[in-house]
Amino acid sequence: MEKKNKSPKEKKGNFFSSNIKFLRRRKGWTQDDVAFALGMKRSTLSGYENRVAEPAMDVLLAFSDHYRIAVDTLLKVDLSALSESQLSQLERGADVYIRGSNLRVLATTVDRSNEENIELVPERAKAGYRTGYADPEFIGQLPAFQLPFLSPGRKYRTFQITGDSMLPIPDGAWVTGEYVQDWSTVVSGQAYIIFTLDDGIVFKIAENLLEEAHKLRLHSLNPVYDPYDVDVRDIREIWKFVHYISTELPDPVIPERQVMSMLARLKQDVDRLKRNDGRKAEV
Repeated sequence: MEKKNKSPKEKKGNFFSSNIKFLRRRKGWTQDDVAFALGMKRSTLSGYENRVAEPAMDVLLAFSDHYRIAVDTLLKVDLSALSESQLSQLERGADVYIRGSNLRVLATTVDRSNEENIELVPERAKAGYRTGYADPEFIGQLPAFQLPFLSPGRKYRTFQITGDSMLPIPDGAWVTGEYVQDWSTVVSGQAYIIFTLDDGIVFKIAENLLEEAHKLRLHSLNPVYDPYDVDVRDIREIWKFVHYISTELPDPVIPERQVMSMLARLKQDVDRLKRNDGRKAEV
């Protein structure tokens, strides 16, 4: 990929000029389109885009309202360096400066066409993921692939799960999740891959208690395991369940009639054993 030379202002962290040009072209708009929408002359807009003129605060606010991106983001973040999924999240309202939340930067990789990869996190890589989840070098060493049927512009990652807490999903299955930027959108009763520094990567059914208790309650599909709470401060990543891949078939669900028939036969066997024991006792 060709690298662009940055102006001194860009190097200092003011990306406003390059950002408004990038956003305009991304939308497929001409300078006349944007100038008309903002109520300014095309030459004035050209001056802002080419760093000839410095925008006043009211102009910055006008661009912010037009693109629905915070002024701080337009000034401080090089939008052209973001991945497609990060841009899509930004355009859907996940702007950290607008939301006032803590910034969560996801390390990611792209293919030669600048399309988001789906990185694989096998069981042997889970220990390294605890410390390397935010390290682009570590993420870049993970195996990666593409699935054409998934939605473009969103970020996915596949994790290998172990254990029997999510039966009938088999031990060793590969579970793919979609990255969740805004944790308030976690839907109770749906499955998520939750990453915390204490528990590592877990695959659970989430109960969203963030607003009232600042935590998630995690449930297993296997009723043998009790639910437990995770404080929001301990969570590092949340991925919404999309699908899983496994070489094993899940255990069959036995129909209710078959279960009742099995219980009836079992009762008959127990009664027969009791009768036999009674006869032996009489002898």
